[in-house]
Amino acid sequence: MEDVIQVENQFYVLATSSLADDRTRVLKFGTTFGVFNRVGDIESIGLGEQGLYHQGTRHLSRFALRMGDKAPQLLRSTIQNDNAFLTLDMMNPDVYGESGLILARGSVHIFRSKFLWQSSSYDRLRLSNFSMSPVETWISLDFAADYADIFQVRGTKRENTGQLFSPIVNHDSVVLSYRGLDGRVRRTILQLSPPPERISENSADFRISLQPKEESAISIVINCEQEPRRSIVNFDVAMSEALAALDQVRLRFCHVTTSDPRFNAWLSRSEADVMMMINGNPEGDYPYAGVPWFNTVFGRDGILTAMECLLAAPGIARSVLKYLAAKQATSVIPEQDAEPGKILHEMRRGEMANLKEVPFGLYYGSVDSTPLFIMLAGAYLDRSGDLPFIQEIWPNIQAALDWIDHYGDVDGDGFVEYQAKNDKGLSQQGWKDSFDSVFHRDGIIAAAPIALCEVQGYVYAARLSASRIARELGQLDPAEQQETKAESLKINFESAFWDEELETYVLALDGAKKPCRVRSSNAGHCLWSRIASPSKASRLVRTLMSEELFCGWGIRTLGSGEVRYNPMSYHNGSVWPHDNAIIAAGFARYGFREETLRVLDGLYEASWFMELNRLPELFCGFHKRSDAEGPTLYPVACSPQAWAAGSPYLLLESCLGINVDSDTKVVEFAAPQLPPTVDRLELSGLSVGDQSVDLCVRRDGPEILVNVVGAERSSDHRSGDVEIRVWP
Repeated sequence: MEDVIQVENQFYVLATSSLADDRTRVLKFGTTFGVFNRVGDIESIGLGEQGLYHQGTRHLSRFALRMGDKAPQLLRSTIQNDNAFLTLDMMNPDVYGESGLILARGSVHIFRSKFLWQSSSYDRLRLSNFSMSPVETWISLDFAADYADIFQVRGTKRENTGQLFSPIVNHDSVVLSYRGLDGRVRRTILQLSPPPERISENSADFRISLQPKEESAISIVINCEQEPRRSIVNFDVAMSEALAALDQVRLRFCHVTTSDPRFNAWLSRSEADVMMMINGNPEGDYPYAGVPWFNTVFGRDGILTAMECLLAAPGIARSVLKYLAAKQATSVIPEQDAEPGKILHEMRRGEMANLKEVPFGLYYGSVDSTPLFIMLAGAYLDRSGDLPFIQEIWPNIQAALDWIDHYGDVDGDGFVEYQAKNDKGLSQQGWKDSFDSVFHRDGIIAAAPIALCEVQGYVYAARLSASRIARELGQLDPAEQQETKAESLKINFESAFWDEELETYVLALDGAKKPCRVRSSNAGHCLWSRIASPSKASRLVRTLMSEELFCGWGIRTLGSGEVRYNPMSYHNGSVWPHDNAIIAAGFARYGFREETLRVLDGLYEASWFMELNRLPELFCGFHKRSDAEGPTLYPVACSPQAWAAGSPYLLLESCLGINVDSDTKVVEFAAPQLPPTVDRLELSGLSVGDQSVDLCVRRDGPEILVNVVGAERSSDHRSGDVEIRVWP
């Protein structure tokens, strides 16, 4: 989902150094996020992405804690399991004065906690003297704000920038500010408690005096704003409010636990990451795409994350559909790639977007968001039974169908193609949107307009979804029309895209309708959408699970035998968790449960080697899986990333063969399977219409049994108004 074009292009995400030990810690609340180093500071090292950001602008580019003249020594650094806090244990280094050593290391313990809430970063230092002597020392903070736009941080050069104002220094606060070329004033207010001994425009010094076993605390609140606020909430009040808000988000999720503690750690982090990507967003439960580069609305990412989370949190789908319907294009605007009925690709709030230095303020350059929007509407209706809401957005669904017919399929051949409408936007507009992701067997980039194989599958599924919705609304003629168009597309797709020699669907058709004869993961999405012929499914599955594509940790985006294969690339040989989850769901839909489990197992074991058990946006696709060494990281991957975090939910849904019918209050399990390391799995608070149920799925020899928690063992019984059915 990277909105970059090519290496030499201004939107490319630079990777100028190795990650080495430049590991970061990420916090997010709404449109504010922080990328900190492992001690909770902000420094210009590594990839240069550290900072405190608000609405696409870096409001703090330096924030360094010193004790004496050195950084404290780190003992422990972790993001809490719920992603609410960054907590650190540190100790003082050796501190020297004119007379020599004045404070031996390890005398003072520093417990540091950080969190974000309502456009502000909260930071508390609790200092404890564990020595047997009184301690006299200094805690210093250095800070600065460069107000760089997120695209500047990513590597885009700007000829001109706005005006930095002189800081306003008070006895307990400093106000930094900047007027952008867009006329907006952005402020960073640092509020310090207790007031420091010395304070300047870029530093603050606190005198620390501690008797043996005595404690003291320092609180720093950093507020990011474009309009002045009347007051800043103190640390304890903000912490209480932030935890209460997170509890409200948690109530909207079905929680999954298993008999495998490692599996639970993976699920817990995934759940927390999805929650973090929606918590505090002004768009409601709309998941932002990823931190640091994509902390904003993306159409495709929001839709697919909602699809992944339909089982656990169907309310996400409602929020995504509602917001995208409101932002649906209504006119032709070439510089935004907008056309009537088209669904949003991306929106930005930063200075460069406001000035149209980048086209992504409100940008529609994706070919698949529109059919995926219709697919999500159908899936949400199936999952929730919320017909009144679907009726409300039915005009938007009809407009999306019109876009498919008139703008998506310009040449009238039945296939949806794309071609960029302006030279500042994206040249590739599928989910693999880097400039070199669509090419012919000899490596030559395909000429537009381009018809991607997976997009035809999305259109097929969208038409069937629209048909089901139309029938529910009593509109039989539109329902039959969409069914007819879907069947025609399926026949034509099979003829134009299947490659007998490669045993897969080709990546795409170029502008001359010449097939891009390339083995890629895209074809796996054709199983998920069910456009793939059942007669070809087994051969396609075999191709996707061959050594050329399946590296052991997951299915690569591109086969290792292709001329542009590069396991370190963004889209031409890497492994993306969401891509794998979609493909595995396709496997399950055609009855290939063993292969579904292999994909799940690969990603699950990959998470063992990831910090915090967090699957990133992508990782490198090197051969081969090793129990001693984990997968190789990709240096500028977003972590957390919404659709990567949502992938375990879709994988489990596929393995369990679970389907919830909210209208009839029936939960069905079709040939359920459990992951190899899991003997018991519980779903707590699974919503079924206006009911909820707690279910247990467990292994009993060769059988998989499903029970309502607390009920007698049975494979088919009713709990209240919810009925459970299990099919072999």
